[in-house]
Amino acid sequence: MKQLFFTIAYVLVLGGSLQAELRVQDICRVQGQEENTLQGIGWVVGLKGTGDGDFKPTVRSLAQALKGLGGNPSIDVQGRISEKEFSSTKNVAMVWVVAKIPAAGAIQGDRISCTVSAVHAKSLEGGNLMLTHMLGPRADQSITFALANGPVTLDDPKIPTTGRVANGCKMEQSVLNPFVKDNKITLVLDPTHSSFTSSQLVAEKINSYKKDGGLGGQSSTSPSRSNTASQKLASAIDQNHVVVQVPEIYQTVPVEFISEILNLPLINIANQKRVYIHERDEVVIIGEDVTIAPVAVSFGSISISPKGGNGPPKSFQELQFKLDSSQPKLKNLVDGLNVLSVPTRDVISIIKAIYKQGNLYGELVIE
Repeated sequence: MKQLFFTIAYVLVLGGSLQAELRVQDICRVQGQEENTLQGIGWVVGLKGTGDGDFKPTVRSLAQALKGLGGNPSIDVQGRISEKEFSSTKNVAMVWVVAKIPAAGAIQGDRISCTVSAVHAKSLEGGNLMLTHMLGPRADQSITFALANGPVTLDDPKIPTTGRVANGCKMEQSVLNPFVKDNKITLVLDPTHSSFTSSQLVAEKINSYKKDGGLGGQSSTSPSRSNTASQKLASAIDQNHVVVQVPEIYQTVPVEFISEILNLPLINIANQKRVYIHERDEVVIIGEDVTIAPVAVSFGSISISPKGGNGPPKSFQELQFKLDSSQPKLKNLVDGLNVLSVPTRDVISIIKAIYKQGNLYGELVIE
C-alpha cells in the first residue's frame, strides 16, 4: 500500500518582499468575466458505417434538411416527406455541439473550438461536422451566435463518441461581458480564499488608495487624484464579494483602474485552514496552519498522547508522538505517523476521526 510523505519547503520572507508577489488578481476575479456556453444540434457525415442508421430523430431531421436545402425528397400520398429513403443512413450521426466562449468574451469573426458528442452513433471517427447553428444557453432565445463546421478529431480513441472541431466555431455575433455597472465593479473571491477576513483585507488594501493619492503606494501630485484619495472606494459585502467604486477620473478608462486594482499586492492575506483528502488516490494535503486539540489516539500498537498526559510514556511510539504544544499542528502528527510507516489509508481514517470528534481546527474536504 502506498505511503504518505510530505516535503514542506519553508521560505523566510524579509520585509515581505516575496509575499508581495501575491496580488489581488491571484485570489479574485472581476464579476462579469465568466465563460458562456453555446450549443446546437447538428450532423456528422462521412462515417464508416458507425452512424445512426434508422434512428428516428436522425431520419426525420435529414428528410427536413434535404427539403430545406432545395432537395427533392419523395412525397407520400398525403403530401408528407417519405422518410423511408433515409432509414439506412449509417454514415450520418446526429450530434450535440457545445462551444465555450472565454471569460473575456469573443467578437464577430473570432474562431473558437467546439466539442461534438454522438446522440446515438457508435463512433465519430473520420467524420465531418456539417454547418451547425450555435444558439445561446437559453432555449427561449433562438439567436444564432455562431456557426460551427469542420473535421472531427477524437481526443481519446477509447471514447469514439466524443470529439472536437479545432477552431471550427466562427462567431457571427459578438459576446462581450460587461464588468462595470453604475460605475462600480465587483470582485469575486475564489472559493479557496473565500472568507470574511479575506474580503475585508482586500477591501482595506484597495482603500489604501487614499494614503498617497494613488494605488499600490504610487504617489501623485494631481489635484484630481488627491480628491479621489479621500474617498473610500471598496466595501466588503460578504465573504465572497467586494464592491469597488470607479473614481471619476477613471470612469472613461475603467480598464486602467481595474488593472491597478488587480495588481495590488496582498502581504497579510490569511491562509485558509484546510485539509484536502482524495481517498481513491490516497492523497492528503494539509495546510501549514491546521491545528488540532491535544487528543489521545490509540491505533494498533501506537499510542498518541497529549502533552501533560498522566504518567511516563509506555512505549517508544508514545514517546515519539508526545505532543509538545497546547495546540499542536496536524502536520506534525501526520509526519510522525509516516515515520512509523502507518499506511496512508489509516492516516486518512485517523484524520477523519479527529475531525468528527471536533478536534480538528480547519476545513476538511474529502473527494
